[in-house]
Amino acid sequence: MLKGERNTKIDPYFNKLKNWKEEFELLREIVLDCGLTEEFKWMHPCYTYDNKNIVLIHGFKDYCALLFHKGALLKDPHGILIQQTENVQAARQIRFTNVQTIDEMQLMIKAYIDEAVEVEKSGLEVEFKKHSEFTIPEELANKFVEIPDLKTAFEGLTPGRQRAYIMHFSSPKQSKTRESRVEKYIPHILDGKGLND
Repeated sequence: MLKGERNTKIDPYFNKLKNWKEEFELLREIVLDCGLTEEFKWMHPCYTYDNKNIVLIHGFKDYCALLFHKGALLKDPHGILIQQTENVQAARQIRFTNVQTIDEMQLMIKAYIDEAVEVEKSGLEVEFKKHSEFTIPEELANKFVEIPDLKTAFEGLTPGRQRAYIMHFSSPKQSKTRESRVEKYIPHILDGKGLND
């Protein structure tokens, strides 16, 4: 595979980095060695094959990571792929805390990237959970009984909007907090709006 080329439009992003600068530079070289196209998406360096997203580089407070867009489909023989949160269905990360680890793992990282490209070439897709497989929180179910129009309006939302509400309403541990979240968004739901509309 040909080496990918640096996209000079992204250089300023790398030059301005304060955290993870060395780590990002090495990850960039490793990914480009795999022949991917360098782009900038979601405010991060993103690498594509045939216009399909393969991996992106991103940093957090305690680690930086390579995020594989269809990581759930990779074999992961070394057990290094991490699901960021339980709600993330497709993407997986390989996390790093220093440049030495990245350097030591170069061949392994390239093998994962090569597999991710093969997954994309094969046309494989991640099977997402249907919104009907998500459990409606009790506090929302109670409101559906109390306000039948709310249930109708909720069922009229797109599956993605329904899923976002279910996750948002379900995440607090305390019922009181879940209930106040539901209360807050009743007008949105009745207006056919999503969580962030």
